[in-house]
Amino acid sequence: MAVPETTNEQRAEQILDVFGTAFGELLAADPAAFQVKFRRMAASAFAFYRGTACLFYADLEHEWAGRAGGGRRPYLDDRTGRVWIHGDLHAENFGTYMDAGGRLVFNVNDFDEAYVGPFTWDLKRFAASVALIGYTKALSDTQISDLVRVYAAAYRERIGVLAAGPADGEAPSFTLDTSRGPLLDALRAARSRTRFGLLESMTEIRDHERRFAPGGGTVELDAATRYKVLSAFDAYLETLPDESLVRPDSYRVKDVVGRRGVGIGSAGLPSYNILLEGHSDALENDVVIYLKQAQTPAVSRHVTDRAVRDSFRHEGHRTVISQRALQAHADPWLGWTELDGTGQLVAEVSPYAVDLDWSGLDDPEEITAVVADLGRATATMHAAADEAGSGHTLVPFSTERAIDSAITADEEGFPELLVDFAHAYGARARADHQIFVDLFRNGRIRP
Repeated sequence: MAVPETTNEQRAEQILDVFGTAFGELLAADPAAFQVKFRRMAASAFAFYRGTACLFYADLEHEWAGRAGGGRRPYLDDRTGRVWIHGDLHAENFGTYMDAGGRLVFNVNDFDEAYVGPFTWDLKRFAASVALIGYTKALSDTQISDLVRVYAAAYRERIGVLAAGPADGEAPSFTLDTSRGPLLDALRAARSRTRFGLLESMTEIRDHERRFAPGGGTVELDAATRYKVLSAFDAYLETLPDESLVRPDSYRVKDVVGRRGVGIGSAGLPSYNILLEGHSDALENDVVIYLKQAQTPAVSRHVTDRAVRDSFRHEGHRTVISQRALQAHADPWLGWTELDGTGQLVAEVSPYAVDLDWSGLDDPEEITAVVADLGRATATMHAAADEAGSGHTLVPFSTERAIDSAITADEEGFPELLVDFAHAYGARARADHQIFVDLFRNGRIRP
């Protein structure tokens, strides 16, 4: 990636312009939430990178525009430039979940930014995140290059295996039986958790019935808002697969509260928690689901294909269709609805969600093994979203075969493309982080 030559002030103006487009409305609606978001982003270059997919894609578009005559786009053609992608693939967007078959799986998570676009965008975003994490762990440039090559090789190997397999074959998953090292640790941590433990942390028993406990970020709703949320919930039920609910009582709402998003990715997005009757009368089987306003994915501002944009009713619908395409055996409670005319994402607050913990990963050999597994997981995700049963028509071909064919045309250049990008954009993100901190602490980022 050729990083454009700019002064710090010119880059600051670029950042402010991108932030205005991406965050402007939400920032104006809830400045306090963005104060929290921006302070968390200020903590490190990686935290800044996590919160700025909008800037990343603006830079990618600038890179493309800078190529003479539009230039050649390596490994991209009419198919590989139009596949389901995660949209915010970085080293911390991996973790555990319980699939629809009751199996604990380690894979990519958090599909809020998912869309249809070039497969290399996912790989570049991950590669740059490796450069940033490697830098914080004081790895040398050579070690970082080697890590990115390991990721590229593992991705390429898994794509090749999947492309050669039967069209209806299921991609292998990382489970308790097939995982190792930190991935296995995360799965075992998830296995030790219980639904009762989650309920104990969020609810209490009042008058022999479970209700949400006050405090902890919950917001009591007035009657009008509660009515609107419950109406949205009723509409959501129509989007669920028939097999999702095991008995009619599973629809019964016991309680509902509001929440306000203040995280790096959810700042300013209003959300709600809904407590439902579980699969039996026992109080420990109750289910908590969340309903939150879906966001505009950063990548969508740089994909001009109207057929993609017109395929989604709203951002809630887009998020769900994307996740179902990219994640085999997705959450059975995953669905969408509308609230005040805005698309909403609905899913379970799972007790079995454990993110990959990088804080204790310092040994280069162990990091290398993890990065290789994440390369395989990325390939598995991309391969899940083809025509063989994902329930969509936007990508009517075998993703893994298209990607395999594109990489085969230039095997040697594939890892080097990612290595070069990782170093260049890692340096860009570190410099941008300092510019951002100065903008924020001097009050230049505001509604």
